[in-house]
Amino acid sequence: MDRNLNRRDFMGLLAGGVAAMMLGDSEGRCDTVKKPNFVLIFADDLGYGDVSGFGLKKSPFETPNLERMAAEGAKLTNFYVPTPYCAPSRGTILTGRYPFRHGVVFNPAPDGGINEVGLPHSEITIAEALKTAGYASICIGKWHLGHTFKYLPRRQGFDEYFGILYSNDMRPVQLVENDKVVEYPVVQATLTKRYTQRALDFIERNSRRNRPFFLYLAHAMPHKPLAASEDFYTPDTPDDLYADVIRELDWSVGQVLDKIKQLGLDDNTLVIFTSDNGPWYGGSTGGLRGMKAKTWDGGLRVPMIARWPGRIPAGLVNDSPAATIDVLPTLLKAAGLAIPKDRIIDGKDITPLLTSTGAKSPHEAIFGMTGVHLAMVRSGKWKLHVRSPGGIPNRGDDWVDPRGPDGVTILAPHEQARPSAYPGVIGGDKPKNMMLFDLEADPAEQRDLSKKHPDVVEQLKALYDKTLAQVPDFKPPKRFKKLRRLKGGSLDYGE
Repeated sequence: MDRNLNRRDFMGLLAGGVAAMMLGDSEGRCDTVKKPNFVLIFADDLGYGDVSGFGLKKSPFETPNLERMAAEGAKLTNFYVPTPYCAPSRGTILTGRYPFRHGVVFNPAPDGGINEVGLPHSEITIAEALKTAGYASICIGKWHLGHTFKYLPRRQGFDEYFGILYSNDMRPVQLVENDKVVEYPVVQATLTKRYTQRALDFIERNSRRNRPFFLYLAHAMPHKPLAASEDFYTPDTPDDLYADVIRELDWSVGQVLDKIKQLGLDDNTLVIFTSDNGPWYGGSTGGLRGMKAKTWDGGLRVPMIARWPGRIPAGLVNDSPAATIDVLPTLLKAAGLAIPKDRIIDGKDITPLLTSTGAKSPHEAIFGMTGVHLAMVRSGKWKLHVRSPGGIPNRGDDWVDPRGPDGVTILAPHEQARPSAYPGVIGGDKPKNMMLFDLEADPAEQRDLSKKHPDVVEQLKALYDKTLAQVPDFKPPKRFKKLRRLKGGSLDYGE
């Protein structure tokens, strides 16, 4: 069957099912059972230990609003992303599918000439599925699922877009509203506040319209270059820029929660906070090994907090493994919508984990990738690195970041975190293929148990091989030497 046809069939059937539940009024509007609102806050490169309450030690950063959110909702302490870097992870949280299924296994990069990578139109995003039920939707912040016109957010189901289409260190760093470049260069210290204000405006507008909404707030921070507004930046202590950034990010979460409460939407709004992968220099893995770009838990395990008063018990903690693949099916189930049947959705509805401390993972196994390769499998307390998780990057503090602030095209403070501020645990058995760890006894992945438990290795390797058989061969992206540009180095997003 043609995949695009299947997608259209699914969207049509879904819309028809929703329409059947509605009754039209005399003004041509439709009334229906009140549907919940969804707010998905996706931080960029936020480490497992960057939020208080996650990891083996107290976080070095102040996050009172996220602590409040967790106290009023649920924490999942074994929550995974599919890759330890940006774009594939973003494709997964919006589709409920592993990167090898949705096809985004590389990071699009305009300054690297990687312009043809993007989320295929055959994929169904959360925004597209919710649109059939009358939801308004907005993507604010980092997109990174294609920066050419055909891949822009409004062609993937979102009604509105405001943000930077890729990482905030990829030139040209320009602010886009819907389909148009509205600012270049960008003062990055203003981003968190501007994204937050746009989010509050969206919530208020749709509250007045009594329309259900989906807010996807994909913050730029704490991805490098780090930048905080004057209200949070502390120039007298230049070595704690990361802490300034986290305090402002936490403030942003508090603003969103306060707005929802102020408008009387608390009992009808599910808010989820998580990150796209582990931390870069300056962050904290909370006692986990590795960092961004590595498949140690420091690169793949992220904090996850969900809040929905009256539906999610306050202060709940669940330690069962789950992942960002689970976000789409959980939201669709909460909205009363069907899960797409014409494709494999890797995620499961994890409402039981968010409502019961004792609920078990719906997954026999969770998988992680690096590049085009399936790299690791987590099942219960066990984790098998079929491919080596990688060592510590060989960089000294004199390392010069080619994508660092230059005062011209990338506007951010120069006192960025250095490689000496390594975020993860150092030490343990030397990385290699086929390493096995008991994450309950050894969350820092220090002691390889593959020789002691060959039966477990065999069992997990069989799960890995079964999924590996579904991974297609991927061709590396073409690199274009010439980019179509406007004056001032800005890309042209016109058709």
